Amino acid sequence: MLNIYQSDPNGSIKEIHEFRPGCWVNLTNPTDEEIDQVVQALKIPADFLRDSLDEEEKSRIEKEDNCLLIIVDIPMTQNGSREERYITLPLGMIVTENCFVTVCLKENSILEHFTGNKAKNFYTYMKTRFVLQLLSLISTHYLSYLKKINRKTNEIEKELRQSTQNQELFSLLNLEKSLVYFTTSLKTNNIVTEKLLKSQYLKMYEEDQHLLEDVIIENKQAIEMAEIYSSILSGLMDAFASVISNNLNHVMKILTSITIVLSFPTMIASIYGMNVPLPYQNHPHSFSVLMVLSLALSSITAIILGYIAEHSFPAAIGSAFDGIDD
Repeated sequence: MLNIYQSDPNGSIKEIHEFRPGCWVNLTNPTDEEIDQVVQALKIPADFLRDSLDEEEKSRIEKEDNCLLIIVDIPMTQNGSREERYITLPLGMIVTENCFVTVCLKENSILEHFTGNKAKNFYTYMKTRFVLQLLSLISTHYLSYLKKINRKTNEIEKELRQSTQNQELFSLLNLEKSLVYFTTSLKTNNIVTEKLLKSQYLKMYEEDQHLLEDVIIENKQAIEMAEIYSSILSGLMDAFASVISNNLNHVMKILTSITIVLSFPTMIASIYGMNVPLPYQNHPHSFSVLMVLSLALSSITAIILGYIAEHSFPAAIGSAFDGIDD
């Protein structure tokens, strides 16, 4: 999809239908015809556009003739999955003499922020400022996604405290994979922003440099948060894998105890159900005596098992699922 935007004197963004000086060309999963159209109209190397559409492309800066290519990774929610997952995709920014071009494989909320007239002091002809505003918004989105991951982790943690299933662990695994993607992308993005600050790829005023420095600070903060959350998730997965196993052990202990307690009545009933002569089988109170004997043996067994559990496994007293919070 090919869209062309331009700012009016009041700063509002309007879509136009032709290439003009100072316009913003936005390509979202473009066709080969749209790529050829932009290449011919703006004299942009075709590789600049196609590289930005590669999901595995790393963040980098490249300059050829009068065109500057900046590729950074942006965070996104993966669609089509049962559980909420987060991924990163390359976003290409191409600065030419007359126009600004963005290329991405999918629609995203970052560019929609600008097309929806939500950005302040945004003008399509201010190409350097546009790059810095995009980088700043990308860093903000990373921080927002990291907070979502942290909240989701806390929710899963509460569910895991009473769980004997593996679904919650799979959810944690998906979040951990998302954090790995985020950490890798943030580090490469940080290299790009620091390279922009140190090099002369873009002409910057003092205000622009301050904005880029703020972007670098936010990016480093996001890296630290991603690494911290990743360490926490890794520890949670190990801990709760043991917790789930421990919960199952508690259940097995109870089932085993019940089986042992019921084994004595079963054994007595089996013996007196045999087709052979047995002592007291003709006694008028034999049934009552056998029932009392069965209950007595079961009660004694239950008391002994309870005593053993109380002195050997104090954390396992009560419900089979209690003790996780200790």
